[in-house]
Amino acid sequence: MERKRLGVLGGMGPKATSVFIDQIIESTVADRDQDHIDMVVLNHASLPDRTHVILENTGELFLREIEKDIRLLEYAEVANIAMPCNTAHYYIQEMQAMTTIPIIDMVEETMREIRDTFGSGGKVGILATNGTLRSGIYSESARRYGMIPHEPVADVQQQVMNIIYRDIKRGITSDPAELEGLIRDMVTKDGCSCVIIACTELSIVKLGDETKKVSIDAMDVLVRRSIELSLPK
Repeated sequence: MERKRLGVLGGMGPKATSVFIDQIIESTVADRDQDHIDMVVLNHASLPDRTHVILENTGELFLREIEKDIRLLEYAEVANIAMPCNTAHYYIQEMQAMTTIPIIDMVEETMREIRDTFGSGGKVGILATNGTLRSGIYSESARRYGMIPHEPVADVQQQVMNIIYRDIKRGITSDPAELEGLIRDMVTKDGCSCVIIACTELSIVKLGDETKKVSIDAMDVLVRRSIELSLPK
């Protein structure tokens, strides 16, 4: 059976990348080292901040650097590429045009899973960076799948950004109760049937079982799809 090597465009941010790798390992059914999937991980932490380049319309700075990483993964002969960063998916079309290696689309994979789990027609909450929200990638995908996107109001969005930039990116442990409270309010007050954890930094926060029932973490979706595409068949 042919093994398929997974390429990982990481470093966006570094902690989120390490969590992604850990989840890949923990989610793979394995009795020995050789049962795990092969990965080539590029932890390119110095890449330009994705939210900044979207808001400042300077995406060429990010794309110029990420193309170098794609070339390295081509040289490593990976079969698929995973990018554990929601915001960077704003540029997935330009990135896919750089290579024939399939880049797993975390946004589309997540929306398909929401449709299959919760059905179409409902309201879907989006918790993400300002850059991801401004890009519209999740809102547009939700509409294509027959769902109504719901973004946080300004003060709630500032709370989300504080969790991401004030806490997690600085290595400070974030209290899960704060994020769980935001998710609960989007369900009970805003009428969302599901809330998307659409930032890999937020994926680091350990949510309780009840909160998980009304949320879908895009990182978890990417982990599962990466394993499916990489295991020998």
